[in-house]
Amino acid sequence: MRRIAATAAVLALLGTGPALADKVFVTNEKGNSISVLDASSLQVIHTIEGLQRPRGITASPDGRHIYVCASDDNLVRVFDAATYEELPSLPSGADPELFVLHPSGSPLFIANEDDNLVTVVDVNSRQVLAEVPVGVEPEGMGVSPDGKFVVTTSETTNMAHLIDTTTYQIVGNVLVDSRPRFAEYTPDGKFLFVSAEIGGTVSVIDTATNEVVKKIGFEVQGLLPEAIQPVGLRITADGTKAYVALGPANRVAVIDVARLAVTDYLLVGQRVWQLAFSPDGKTLYTTNGNSNDVSVIDTQSDQVTVSVPVGEQPWGVVAVASAGGVE
Repeated sequence: MRRIAATAAVLALLGTGPALADKVFVTNEKGNSISVLDASSLQVIHTIEGLQRPRGITASPDGRHIYVCASDDNLVRVFDAATYEELPSLPSGADPELFVLHPSGSPLFIANEDDNLVTVVDVNSRQVLAEVPVGVEPEGMGVSPDGKFVVTTSETTNMAHLIDTTTYQIVGNVLVDSRPRFAEYTPDGKFLFVSAEIGGTVSVIDTATNEVVKKIGFEVQGLLPEAIQPVGLRITADGTKAYVALGPANRVAVIDVARLAVTDYLLVGQRVWQLAFSPDGKTLYTTNGNSNDVSVIDTQSDQVTVSVPVGEQPWGVVAVASAGGVE
């Protein structure tokens, strides 16, 4: 086994070996670092240090740049995904927690929890384009597949605010359950899913009417309802399944999107928070803040295959293809 590994390493250096593996970037909120995993070996191959409370993380559409909400730096830190070199930071406003990148690659829409704003930043010029007043404690961010609308969720106002990405004006407000934390559109753009941590539900919003058409609840045998706290949420590229991180319930719920019904609960690490698909969609990564690890889920079988130790209190995660591209 050692000889095979050594040969593969030499071939890779010579450029004659198999393609490089995808990478998984994990922000460690309390560790003030980013763990980089090799997606094939599931080993930590690099650690980026020196960030202050990193949380939200995403990547450019081509997978070359990694953007990180460094909440206590009051900046979006930027890194080269291949070399880990730090690039010029982006302004963010106070306490950036989550953000979403326009499908074109710019601008970046950033939730500023302390200022009740969404800051809009051009990633190329590094200039602030707009500051959009929203509800109290904005956090969750989502963007429609066509790029026409961005949504932010305000934890205290309990609303999803819809922002026109051309005018930067709010064009709709939808009341959801208590403490909404994340927002995700279905790939066809017809529905918007919003998780509510304290409400214990996922609200499904019809984007044609901006009305909640369904609230999906969760029940896990042996757990009190208050232990089930929906946070991170991701929908498969084909729109058939949604996965919801249930926080201290230590489970990821699987939802049949067509029926808007829960089909399974997958046991992962402790205090599961955020989720990200691999670039090919076959794997889902979960950040488990209290067990300091990442669980790996096979999305075809919906089986948890392994948990991988990372840094202290992992929070956000993004997966990037070795030859460019992102989940």
